[in-house]
Formats: sequence, structure tokens, C-alpha cells
Amino acid sequence: MSLLEKRFAFEKIVPFSEGQWVFEEGDHNRDLFIIQEGSVDIIKKTPQGEMLLATFEKGDFFGDMALLQGGPRFAGARAKGATRVLVLQPGGFLLKIRRDPTFAFEMLQQLSQRIKVSNERMLTLIQKGNIPHEMAQEVLSSMMGR
Repeated sequence: MSLLEKRFAFEKIVPFSEGQWVFEEGDHNRDLFIIQEGSVDIIKKTPQGEMLLATFEKGDFFGDMALLQGGPRFAGARAKGATRVLVLQPGGFLLKIRRDPTFAFEMLQQLSQRIKVSNERMLTLIQKGNIPHEMAQEVLSSMMGR
């Protein structure tokens, strides 16, 4: 199988319409998605209802947690309007990194930015008194595996 054939065996463009789930929370696939057109909301189900965690736009990727860590999807992804995504299966992800090492660096930059934004949100909640300092410290420690 040629490199081109391998590439297309692991990659495909998939269209989604408004409100259509790209994947649902708890799904077990490990695909990574890169938005080619449109946008996607990342939705977490809670006892109080759905919580919007993030909205991703053209050029952003999502689905990285399941790809890199395995296990079921932590949250769902739902299309906002007409959306097209590049779907990379795990083998395709490795091929993409081999073909374009800058992709891995750009992905790390985005992941680092997401962690920074999450930390800033947590600090804002602590400063406003919405989360007790001790509880925040427990959450942050558990995130570091301690």
C-alpha cells in the first residue's frame, strides 16, 4: 500500500448539519477531528443539564483526549451550523505527524493554551469566592495526579 493509499485509509472529510452529534459523551472511538468549516460545541452532561465546555472553530482540533488517553469520550461534540471535519483515525494521526512534524508542535501549543485558559478560569472562580481555596487546591492536586 502506498503512502497516499495509507493516508486516505485513515483520513476522511465528514459533513455534519446543525445540532448533529459528531460523537456523544461515553463513545469509545478514538478518532481526532480537525474542523475544516463551521464550528463545534463541546458539551458535558451534568445533573443540572448540558454544560458548554468549549466552542471550536475552523482549524481547531478536538477529540484529542480519547485519542491520546484511550477510554470513553469525556464529553460530546455537536455541530453548530453546517460543519465539515477531517476525521483522523489513530493510525492516520501518526502518519500526519510523520508527514508534518509542525502539526504535532501546533497541537501541543493548542493543548498548552487550553490548560492555561482552564487555570485562569479556575483562578477567577477562586478569586470571586465561588470556589473555596481548599477545594480548588484539591482539584488542582488531583489534576496533577497527586
